[in-house]
Amino acid sequence: MPTMPNMPDRSGHRPTLTLLAACVSTLLVLMNYTQPMTVLPQMATDLHAGPSGQTWILNGIALGLASLLLVAGSLADNHGRRLMFLLGTAVSLVGSVMAATAGTTLVMVLARVVQGGAGAAILVATLGIIGHEFPAGHNRVRATGMWGASLGAGIALGPLASAGLAAAASWRAFFWAYALASAALGLLGALTLRESRAAVRRRPDVPAVVTLGAGVAVLLAAVTAGRQGFGRPLVLALFAGAVLLLGAFVAVEARTREPMLDLGLFTRPAFLLSVGGALITGFGVIGVMSYLPTAWEHTLGWTPLATACWFALWSGTSFAAATQARRAGLGADHQLALGFALAGAGSLLLLGSAGSWSPTRTVAGLVVAGMGSGLLNSALARLAIESVPAGRASMGSGANNTARYIGSSLGVAATVAVVTTAGAGHGTGAGTGHVAGPGAALGTAHGVDVALVAAAALLLVTAALVLARSRAAPAAPPRTHASDSLADGEGAIVDRSATPVGGQ
Repeated sequence: MPTMPNMPDRSGHRPTLTLLAACVSTLLVLMNYTQPMTVLPQMATDLHAGPSGQTWILNGIALGLASLLLVAGSLADNHGRRLMFLLGTAVSLVGSVMAATAGTTLVMVLARVVQGGAGAAILVATLGIIGHEFPAGHNRVRATGMWGASLGAGIALGPLASAGLAAAASWRAFFWAYALASAALGLLGALTLRESRAAVRRRPDVPAVVTLGAGVAVLLAAVTAGRQGFGRPLVLALFAGAVLLLGAFVAVEARTREPMLDLGLFTRPAFLLSVGGALITGFGVIGVMSYLPTAWEHTLGWTPLATACWFALWSGTSFAAATQARRAGLGADHQLALGFALAGAGSLLLLGSAGSWSPTRTVAGLVVAGMGSGLLNSALARLAIESVPAGRASMGSGANNTARYIGSSLGVAATVAVVTTAGAGHGTGAGTGHVAGPGAALGTAHGVDVALVAAAALLLVTAALVLARSRAAPAAPPRTHASDSLADGEGAIVDRSATPVGGQ
């Protein structure tokens, strides 16, 4: 029986190559995201970056990612996910060369923002392609689990690769290697990926693109600048600007006939679970865990490479848990609840790790927290696809990941604030990143424990709420709009599958 022209041929090996390209590119984006974690002091010395410059180097990529994820997702659905992927790899190559040759802090920060924008294009394109290539059911659960596992693997390998290349050559070597990897991924994508897009293209929503992109960028700029004090006039002005821009975005979307982000999606429990779950994951998991290696270095005197190796236990467990999550046979909502519960329990087990360090307790905490993180990554990847109408998978990925990276930026800022405030009475310099003696180390260790307890409380309460909501009203399958399910007559491959959030 001949293959229908608008339906993908799944009889060959192309889905395997598609999944390989999607997972490898996602892994590399996350490696780049965590690159400065172990080499920031060397970068700061070479670029003459002060504390403020270091903060912007760390957060430049998050700013680019969060600002453009939803925009890139909408563009990918309308104009082609393969096209967006190839564009992302090309821009990534440019940004990596900029970073490798940067001679000033400003150039490095701009390069990281460019890399973040490229990473946004790659992430939304790959998850959208997976949603198209793998139909609802076991194959999609496996594919989204692998994609989610790539997040954990990238977080694990980024600091290790960066520290290793810096020791062998220079911190710049990582960016040269990333430039070569971007070129190779672009070639792999051009040879293996098939184009897919929504059945009917929507008109460009330019006002939404401008207000959302600018609003998220200004919000993250305010959070980044706020690390030197949230009461400063500049920071308050940035927060006010972000509120105005994001309010304008909501107003624009409420009035347009073909919005980039349909506000009606927020009436769907599955979409709220996807976006809310990603926000809490960023805030309560990524935010705290991103700060923990820095605290270990300051209080325990570890080298960057030793810290990266211990941190890899958490992210490596996350990778393993995400790849095996499908074997548990849980719906996405129950998996999300279990992930939050394990992440919260792991945070409690890590109490004292920055002070009176215990190998056994720390290993247990990292493994339990890593299992929770892996389950969350896998479940959120499924929800990002299954909570939106067919044909809008990249937009769903953009919304999900925008919430994740906004949450992580806010989480890191909140963690620093908690550590600084709680540690003030137990030592000097807590949380500043410049530990001057035993008193400062004691203050930082106490502040980290307070942050871990706060994160655990948030995660455990969220787990209980997700479980209660699931029992009270199981998530319904997303309804597909007619405009998203009709072929456009131009040979584009159309997404037609959707499953209940709680099903397989």
